[in-house]
Amino acid sequence: MTWVAVLVASVACLLLKVAGWSVPARFLEGDRLRRTTVLLPVALLAGLVVVQTLGSGRHLLLDARSAGLAVAAVALLLRAPFLVVVVAAAATAAVLRVL
Repeated sequence: MTWVAVLVASVACLLLKVAGWSVPARFLEGDRLRRTTVLLPVALLAGLVVVQTLGSGRHLLLDARSAGLAVAAVALLLRAPFLVVVVAAAATAAVLRVL
């Protein structure tokens, strides 16, 4: 059963890739699509961060990860370098987990 699911998913991925290659070039050159494709990865990453930070199954969970995210947001607002943002968030979460 597992191999059937793997094969079906593989064929579906191949068909999706072929469908992407089949799109006419004139459709991909529009300004609206170009603006959307620039912003789409940011939106997807933000959604992933929120779900992984605040979610626990089907429940909202506020714990050390949430505090780390808040510290990271403040550091970003203060225009701290990326490495400082990551270290500050990780240190905050680690300290709160120890406590």
